Amino acid sequence: MIKILSANTDKNAIFKRTEPKIDVTAIVKEILENVKEKGDIALYEYTQKFDGAKLESLLVSQEEIDEAIKSVDPEFIRVLKKASENIKLFHSAQKREGFEVKNLDGAIVGQKIIPIEKAGLYVPGGTASYPSTVLMDAIPAKIAGCEQVVMVTPPDKNGKINPVILASASVAGVDKIYKVGGAQAIGALAFGTQTIPKVDKIVGPGNAFVAEAKKQVFGQVSIDMIAGPSEILIVADKDNDPKYIASDLLSQAEHDKMASAVLITDSIDFAKRVSDEIENQIPLLLRAEIARASIDDNGKIIVAENLDNAIELANLLAPEHLELCLENPFIYLDKIKHAGSVFLGKNCPEAMGDYIAGANHTLPTSGTARFSSALSVDDFIKKTQYIYYSRDALEKSAKDVEYFALKEGLTAHAKSAVIRVTENE
Repeated sequence: MIKILSANTDKNAIFKRTEPKIDVTAIVKEILENVKEKGDIALYEYTQKFDGAKLESLLVSQEEIDEAIKSVDPEFIRVLKKASENIKLFHSAQKREGFEVKNLDGAIVGQKIIPIEKAGLYVPGGTASYPSTVLMDAIPAKIAGCEQVVMVTPPDKNGKINPVILASASVAGVDKIYKVGGAQAIGALAFGTQTIPKVDKIVGPGNAFVAEAKKQVFGQVSIDMIAGPSEILIVADKDNDPKYIASDLLSQAEHDKMASAVLITDSIDFAKRVSDEIENQIPLLLRAEIARASIDDNGKIIVAENLDNAIELANLLAPEHLELCLENPFIYLDKIKHAGSVFLGKNCPEAMGDYIAGANHTLPTSGTARFSSALSVDDFIKKTQYIYYSRDALEKSAKDVEYFALKEGLTAHAKSAVIRVTENE
């Protein structure tokens, strides 16, 4: 049963987050080294060992993609395309342009926006397949202008990829898809193999092995973030329907046994009603066992003194998903300082952001919303500066550069500026 806590209780109980129970550092290090050394051979071996699939090819063929699209319900294709258009609309607004200005001496300084060349997307398999993740990761990369967007995802025991994943990749415009998952897939993207190209950035969520692999290859390649267990925080007053709030909490609890579902309310009576409703709804879920473990181990209802206190606690928790189930949520929006994505009002469950609204659902977890943001077009670009000095502009500032450089004891720096304006005097 979900725990009900007072906002005045032990703060450690309120702010405690789930932490991984196993250390996979050494295992992942060995896998990455093996992939770096043996390339495709290691990928085939690990795919047979971990996924039970003996593959003839790592690359998903166009025939497999076409077959998958034909096998998927046309209604799902329609929904995919609608979601895709909303995601494109939102992320197209994120595109930025370069700029050029003149500094105080009249020199030209500017910035170019350049897309990264190759992006690698990791799409999980395992207990659930998430075609929505394909859209959320691939479309911003395409909008940014990446030359090549490749995807890795684990196959089933028959060497097949879930058709809905392939259909999503087709709608999103993914260029190449490979049948490999786990830490070995991250290694393939980071180092390159005979079949899989080395990419410039890896994005996408995964299990503890994937997260650790991303951590270990960072520097060799860029990554989006180290994603922890999914989490939702709901701020709701007593005027909400407890059935709605319970279902929103369970929408995250069913993700993973380590997922976190938290409600902050200003009413102890409402807290108890939501708790009762959670118990009513769990047995009806397809993933009831997972939701049960998540709620029992990580679920919390915190009773705050008032809504301002609730917002204060929400900022301290810095959640991945934050629902403001309040009558006038926009009043509180400017008070939110730390959240991956905010869902406003009583008609906007977090699931709207997962699938159809258009804002990205790859979000910072574990309190990292204090300093990081949702995946965006910005994750797939570089900003390159440029500088141009005319002779006149150089003459206006060479002595200043000399003075500054000598303060740092860098005489060659100083000379490189003044030699150009003094050698002919």
